[in-house]
Amino acid sequence: MDRAIALEMLNSYVTTPHIIRHSYAVEAVMRALAARLEPDQLELWGLAGLLHDLDNDLVDWRSDLSLHGPKTVAILQEKGLGNEALYHAILAHNPANGSKIETAFDRAIYAADPITGFINAITLVYPDKKIRSVKVKSIIKRMDEVRFAAGANREAMRSIERLGIPFPDFAELSLKAMSDIADILEL
Repeated sequence: MDRAIALEMLNSYVTTPHIIRHSYAVEAVMRALAARLEPDQLELWGLAGLLHDLDNDLVDWRSDLSLHGPKTVAILQEKGLGNEALYHAILAHNPANGSKIETAFDRAIYAADPITGFINAITLVYPDKKIRSVKVKSIIKRMDEVRFAAGANREAMRSIERLGIPFPDFAELSLKAMSDIADILEL
């Protein structure tokens, strides 16, 4: 599968604008992580980020979080797109569906998914609401403010350290990746 097909699928299955922007953000962070950890997997990791929430508008995951992920994998399998590593990473970004984090790919998407929303939330409290105004130290400081973006899975974000990436480095990498596509993210 190439990115053009993935984009077509994203725009066919996802109608919620902020989820589309979130998917682009996770793609950007996943590509940055792949460049650092597994450069030969850049495309695959990016595709996982782009497609990980493909089922967002198709399942009632708010009432049953275990539904999120398996539908995306089923869609990809039905169309003969992707591979087992991609399917597993998409499942692993939501352990509520019973999947386990087994690989660096799985761990990367598990951490990348919540940090994009976290950085987005930080951006929106700035007066100009521009990602270029956000500093890494703000991300680190807000991690300890449990009431700020209370739904953000801080354990998942910090789990990136299991891949040998200190959290401040992950925050910087993620902020840069998202800043590079600020126009797409409307930030």
